[in-house]
Amino acid sequence: MTGRPDVTVVIAVYNTMPYLTECLDSLVAQSIGLDRLQIVAVDDGSTDGGGAELDRYARAHPRTFTVIHQPNSGGPAAPSNRGLASADGRYVYFMGSDDRLGPEALARLVACADEHGSDIVVGRMTGAGGRYVHQALFTENARDVGLNDSALPFTLSNAKLFRRELVDRHGLSFPEDMPVGSDQPFTIEACVRARRISVLADYTYYYAVKRRDAGNITYRAGHLARLRCTARIMRHAAGLIPPGPERDSLLHRHFTWELAKLLQADFAALDGPDRADVCAGIAELADAYLTEAVSARLPARRRAALALARCGAVGGLLALIEDEERHGPVFELAGDRAFLRRPGFRDPALGLPDREYELLGESVLPALAAGTELLAADWEQHGDDLALTIAVRVPLTGDTSSAVVRLTPGPLPEEPGRILPPGSGPPPAAGAFVRTERDGGTVVRAVIPVEARTADLAVCLQVRIAGRLHEIPVRARGAPMPLARRWRMTDPYRAAVRIGAGDRPVLRTAPLCPPYEPRLSRVRRELAALLPHRARRT
Repeated sequence: MTGRPDVTVVIAVYNTMPYLTECLDSLVAQSIGLDRLQIVAVDDGSTDGGGAELDRYARAHPRTFTVIHQPNSGGPAAPSNRGLASADGRYVYFMGSDDRLGPEALARLVACADEHGSDIVVGRMTGAGGRYVHQALFTENARDVGLNDSALPFTLSNAKLFRRELVDRHGLSFPEDMPVGSDQPFTIEACVRARRISVLADYTYYYAVKRRDAGNITYRAGHLARLRCTARIMRHAAGLIPPGPERDSLLHRHFTWELAKLLQADFAALDGPDRADVCAGIAELADAYLTEAVSARLPARRRAALALARCGAVGGLLALIEDEERHGPVFELAGDRAFLRRPGFRDPALGLPDREYELLGESVLPALAAGTELLAADWEQHGDDLALTIAVRVPLTGDTSSAVVRLTPGPLPEEPGRILPPGSGPPPAAGAFVRTERDGGTVVRAVIPVEARTADLAVCLQVRIAGRLHEIPVRARGAPMPLARRWRMTDPYRAAVRIGAGDRPVLRTAPLCPPYEPRLSRVRRELAALLPHRARRT
């Protein structure tokens, strides 16, 4: 290396072999070139040979690698700070020692920062090995984004390019008493202080790897440790950003992500005191930061779980988690309002407001599609008239008077359904509709006249929910289909219900040939064989 490097990559290393080798290989292969790159790797007391692996790369690339060995500190913050202190680059980039970079990552990130004067550049990240990475920020390149106008709050890891002058000017560092999540205070403050944050979505810059043993520190930390660290992060953010939309946009992430994840299936495995401590900690944070604006942005299932935790209803929370694990959601309709029917809803012993369970603009199409199924189908024939009788269960209760079954022409949509535009209405009632609450939902029985036509018709359910008309394709889920039926004495047709794409029942009708038609066809074939030219003219 000659002169100052353009970028320093800082890696905190602790027992990540053999992933460490792939990480280091991805660095030495960077298209930016080793003469513009510095790699500072801090071995935080590895016991798996990681320290020796770092030394091997340092011997092979002595002008690029700086390796520091230290006793284990208990988390990534201390080695990250020590690596930052040894960084010489104009920019600094942090990465996990079990992750890897795309070959052109650093060259593209540095070029973007230089071109636009960006203090922070976020390159598109993707998960590997089953690791989840939020993708909403990476829909397109963006020259300038903020915490309030983008999905940046859901991408707060330190795997970003930071201008070194920004770090030094504000004395940014990682809190060393946080065993998990220590990168968030650093990243949040950098985002608050930055003059410009840019996003590059046109290339995969970073591969976040889930190790086969799920040994990443994010997966190892327990409930109480994660709760304490989340509380630190939220208080740190609140100290940087005054109350208002920007703070709400940032802290919305922690209510819908970190805190919500504490109230999933593994909550039931905690002992009684730990459950109570988790609920008390969540209640404290909700009292401080769960504004009306934040609450309105949460999906109903998250809001309900937080409400139960907030009032210390551990039993209700356990029932809600078990209900989510064993059953799909059921919604209750009341005029233009809709609610999630889960444990605790309208429970007089708890007295929670209905709003905690209300659907506030969130999409329910996937849940409706998953819970809507065909129970039975058959024919009713009276003389020349044929009707299809259908029974469909939908996960709705309450005011279900708008629910009707209809036959929709055209190809079946791949998506779970659609919201029809304003002004659309359900079709006129075809025959009789009967709605009966059963098994936590409503069974809609319909008698639909069959018309003589050749287009396929898919079985769909239409229902108005919270003022919007939804159309959901019905799935058969193994329900027996009725035998094909011939109807109409004159101009006869054949009707059949078949299973189409996505397990969706489709009505197919087709005209039947008159009795003499097969005989005439045979005569024509025989004539064509004997007198081919004449048959063609005829």
